[in-house]
Amino acid sequence: MMIVFYLLLILRVGRCTDDLIIETKSVGQDVTLTCPRITTLDIATLFWIRLVSGNLPEFFKGTHIFDDDGVNTTPHITTKQGPGTFLLHIHQAKLSDTGVYYCLRVNQLDVILLKGTFLRIGGPEPDITAVIQERTSDPVRPGGSVTLQCSVLSDSEEKTCPEEQSVFWFRAGSDESYPSVIYAHGTSDGCEKSPEPHSPQKCVYSFSKNVSSSDAGTYYCAVATCGEILFGNGRQLEIEALNMWDLQKTNTVLILLVAALAVSLIVIAFLIHTIKMKMCDRCNGNICF
Repeated sequence: MMIVFYLLLILRVGRCTDDLIIETKSVGQDVTLTCPRITTLDIATLFWIRLVSGNLPEFFKGTHIFDDDGVNTTPHITTKQGPGTFLLHIHQAKLSDTGVYYCLRVNQLDVILLKGTFLRIGGPEPDITAVIQERTSDPVRPGGSVTLQCSVLSDSEEKTCPEEQSVFWFRAGSDESYPSVIYAHGTSDGCEKSPEPHSPQKCVYSFSKNVSSSDAGTYYCAVATCGEILFGNGRQLEIEALNMWDLQKTNTVLILLVAALAVSLIVIAFLIHTIKMKMCDRCNGNICF
């Protein structure tokens, strides 16, 4: 088939088609493209080709210009004749079927583009209207607890995706090239809907953790739905650095702990010595070791 394509490049190409027809279908729908088939005395053939950006043209099996009952069938695409037409039928369209489809009439060294169709296959549109993260600028002390919150607003009356949405938390640190996933939600903390008509449903997702100095960065809430990922506006988490007073207090506490440990060891040693001496006094002249 590639030989046919290269031959077409050197043939005389004509065009008797109008501007491209734009046709939009949804995933799972059947699609039928038609091409006029006018019976003449000359021996000509018709072909369907598909052009996708970045790929070589894809040829589908053709037919003669005269009536022919032959059907070229694959599990996904079928080409066959209809009354005065040459049909290309796509069974349960996929996103990968998006492209420009041309019907070619080839007669010896002449190639005529009879019809062109831009076919766009669209998936279900997300029903989510907004992903909101609350912003707080207060730094968190190392060892402290922080709660990140994400509110997902969706139009529950126009739910188009059969699967449930998934919510993830990403952290983008200053020393990392790509954000890393740190948590995935199973269910939300709760959803509520305003009694007002056409008001969005609000689901809240929370994530809590004890932080250290290495947890500083920007945290993003991401919602995966309908084959797309929608990100929140992000929240900058700042970790408060220890000041000199904190270091002095930490050193003082450490010194006191070490001193307490030393005193405890001395007391324990003294008690052991006292007990041993009393035991020796009771030896009644026996040698104590």
